[in-house]
Amino acid sequence: MNIEEKIKDCIYNLKQINHFNPDPYYVNYFFKAYIQSVIDVYDEIFEDANRDFGLFVLGKSTKEEFEKKALDKNDKLALRFLSWFEENYKNEHSSSYPCFIGKTICFFKKFNHLPEIIIRLRAEPRFEDDVFQSITVGLKDGKIRSREELEIEVNRQRPFFLEIINQKRKDRNEPRVFANQIIASTFLEIKNYEDFEISHACEIYLSVMRRFLDESRNEIKKLTQWSD
Repeated sequence: MNIEEKIKDCIYNLKQINHFNPDPYYVNYFFKAYIQSVIDVYDEIFEDANRDFGLFVLGKSTKEEFEKKALDKNDKLALRFLSWFEENYKNEHSSSYPCFIGKTICFFKKFNHLPEIIIRLRAEPRFEDDVFQSITVGLKDGKIRSREELEIEVNRQRPFFLEIINQKRKDRNEPRVFANQIIASTFLEIKNYEDFEISHACEIYLSVMRRFLDESRNEIKKLTQWSD
């Protein structure tokens, strides 16, 4: 496995999410694949760390296995990297969208599936504090029955949603939304994070993950150079 290949997998799965959006069946399928690829990226960071620190973890070097081996060997530099990783991972996931992805990762690891995916209306372009509106679309085997039915429901709900969102935007002195700027998209319902759009969260998270990967590599390099 290669980290860069796993990042390419994330990009591919995001493209598929965008292509099939707002069909919950296919978005669920490719979002699960996206989340698994993110998990694989973080596991690969510890594979690299295992090799560079010389811990010789047997099997897959996950964070948990890396920690066990570092504690067994009392490898202070490896433990220092682990401490750095945990602190910076927490910092990177302190803002809303990365936090949402982080909670989704935890949920997926625990239950091996995703929470319920919901179809909602949103405005395009979006603003940070925009409201969303859930809609009910006919499904067959978890898939949208037809684009025509979806469009009928969007058209039915659009006037009410426009009234609400434009009033809120007016209160915040933001641009007015027009009917052709209302689209349907998939959102994830997970505890207090039900209003997060899946595709947008995935797009934001790519840059977060890449930055964290680069910082992790630099930290491993710095610590292993000290041991030379």
